[in-house]
Amino acid sequence: MKHVTVGVLVLAGLAAATAAYAQETGRTETKMVVTVIPGGATFFKQTADGTGPSFGNYDLGGSAAVNFNKHVGLEGEVSGKLGVTQTLNGFTDPTKTPNMMDYSGNVVFSMNKRSSVVPYATVGLGGLSMFQSTALGIDQTETFLTTNVGGGVKWYFGKVGLRGDYRFITVQGKDSAPAFFGQEKRFGNRLYGGLLLNLGH
Repeated sequence: MKHVTVGVLVLAGLAAATAAYAQETGRTETKMVVTVIPGGATFFKQTADGTGPSFGNYDLGGSAAVNFNKHVGLEGEVSGKLGVTQTLNGFTDPTKTPNMMDYSGNVVFSMNKRSSVVPYATVGLGGLSMFQSTALGIDQTETFLTTNVGGGVKWYFGKVGLRGDYRFITVQGKDSAPAFFGQEKRFGNRLYGGLLLNLGH
């Protein structure tokens, strides 16, 4: 819950700060937009029985979106969740979390594409691949179905811009998964900052 609150506050702060400088300059978001994600973080909550500890990974990646009209678009995203050495519940020594790959297709609902500030909401479906980590009992790559819901703010300076994004992620569990992650449904909170590039007209 703490990470959700922080995410909402960050996005609210971005919206308030950028709105003060926004000017009506015509359509600022074009039909095709690319986002480069140089930095972010995903935090997974501990399972109810404590067998799957809470942990966080560093995020980077990118996405490409096609806008059908001034309100609706589709976005495909791929991001890597890099393992970070940290103290985990149930482990005596600091341990590096597994590297992961997250990929999703999302419907994006934009609220004001005729301003330099564009708030949006999004919902999507995808997958999460968790790579081998012998120290955590992960013997092979495991892939899980995911859903996500969230939103954010885009701030354009003509053809380029900045983006702040929050997602609440649900990872569907499966019985064959390792004890560390995936036997039960897991929930995650993801925050990132991105660089925007308008490619269309």
